[in-house]
Amino acid sequence: MTPLLPPELLSRFAAFLAERTGLHFPPERWRDLERAVRTAAPELGFDDAESCIRQLLAAFPERARIEILASHLTVGETYFFREPQSFEILERHILPELIASRRNADRRLRIWSAGCATGEEPYSIAILLDRLIPDLDSWNVTILATDINPRFLEKASGALYGDWSFRAAPGWMKDAYFTPDKGGRLRTLDRIRRMVTFSYLNLAEDVYPALANSTNAMDVIFCRNVLMYFGQEWARRVIAKLYCSLVEGGWLLVSPVEASNALFGSFAPVGFSGGTIYRKSALHRPEPVSLPPGFEPSLLPPAAPSPLPPLPAPEFAPPVIAEAAAPVVTEPAEPIPPARHATPYEEALALYGRGHYAEAAERLLATLPETPADIRGTELLVRACSNQGRLDQALEWCEKAIAADKLNPGCHYLLAAVRQEQGQFLEAAASLKRALYLDPNFVMAHFALGNLARRQGRTKESARHFANALSLLGTYRPGDMIPESEGITAGRLMEIVRSMSPRLATAEQ
Repeated sequence: MTPLLPPELLSRFAAFLAERTGLHFPPERWRDLERAVRTAAPELGFDDAESCIRQLLAAFPERARIEILASHLTVGETYFFREPQSFEILERHILPELIASRRNADRRLRIWSAGCATGEEPYSIAILLDRLIPDLDSWNVTILATDINPRFLEKASGALYGDWSFRAAPGWMKDAYFTPDKGGRLRTLDRIRRMVTFSYLNLAEDVYPALANSTNAMDVIFCRNVLMYFGQEWARRVIAKLYCSLVEGGWLLVSPVEASNALFGSFAPVGFSGGTIYRKSALHRPEPVSLPPGFEPSLLPPAAPSPLPPLPAPEFAPPVIAEAAAPVVTEPAEPIPPARHATPYEEALALYGRGHYAEAAERLLATLPETPADIRGTELLVRACSNQGRLDQALEWCEKAIAADKLNPGCHYLLAAVRQEQGQFLEAAASLKRALYLDPNFVMAHFALGNLARRQGRTKESARHFANALSLLGTYRPGDMIPESEGITAGRLMEIVRSMSPRLATAEQ
């Protein structure tokens, strides 16, 4: 069927969506686009699809409205152990290798379900870990689950599912990991629910990897049936950032229909009987990744202006009369300054932006003294170490930075981020409170305390910290970069906090 709306209007709207969300709608999918807008229009306050599209094109809509629309443009339908070949590879190959390598070390695992929809995928991962690690309580396991749709995240946090979510689940799963609830639905066991942290994140626009949203140093990333919605250029950007979010040797699992050697050229493809999985390897370098706005200094001096071409010689030169000639005073030529070389910090920052965290840390370690006076370089070193999963070294440099500048709230904030990744939540909260004591207007510390309280189920405390963050964000302009956020703008952070508010309000009722 051909679309009913004018093709010119749909063409403009498809370009608008590609720019704002990365979602790709070529002409052959315009009918799907129109159908989705018709469904979303009443929720956005419009009577019909055409008026909805024209209004969105005429104004610069809030991100919240765009993401309501995006939730109708993507399919959130999923179920437990979807695409079982991926879970078989995870169970038989990837996880046993990781568990064996970490058992006598830090016993730490980090897994990210990017585009988690209503939560069946991250809960499937948690169930698998529960079966594979008998002493799971002695491990520091992070399962981060993110999505663009706040309503999906609300349902996922509730962990209540009907029969349709179990249509591909193994027979043992219901009795072992779920309890009956009202209306014939089943609720996930509390110990499995507590393993998963749900958070809002837009893969097309938000900053990652970052300590601020715990998207760094991942061992495994699931990003299945998500990339197929993006145009090729947006998909490349997302893949490059996912590469940077993995530790060396980390794994990226995508849907078989999304596998592409062209798109995943920075990864080493590893073939298994159930399909191909992509692995981060030092032998495969990613394409350069742009650092977040406001996070990258100018590494090169401005180019000198090109010299003007010489004037042509005159066809006739009049004779010079010496006695009448006025003395000519020639000013000394302005010396051209030599080209400035990048400092070790700038070189390290450029390496960091390309995901080369080990090289960035090596460059910084070669120049930083034992008692660092360069807090900026030390903070970058802490982030580079954290992104490699080298938390002991990150902690050591955090403590050195604090010893050098005890009144620097940013150092205490970074220490809190490292403590949280180590699973030391009480110590992390104490460091965040110290940061706020030193700077009560520290937005990211309020935001981090809100996330920490939410993770521990303290919804009222979480709401209070988020309210404080929103109040402080109101003093910034929307495009201002928030300190210690690694490039998040005030407007974007405000939208993220507000997207959590409905779930917080529901939890408190």
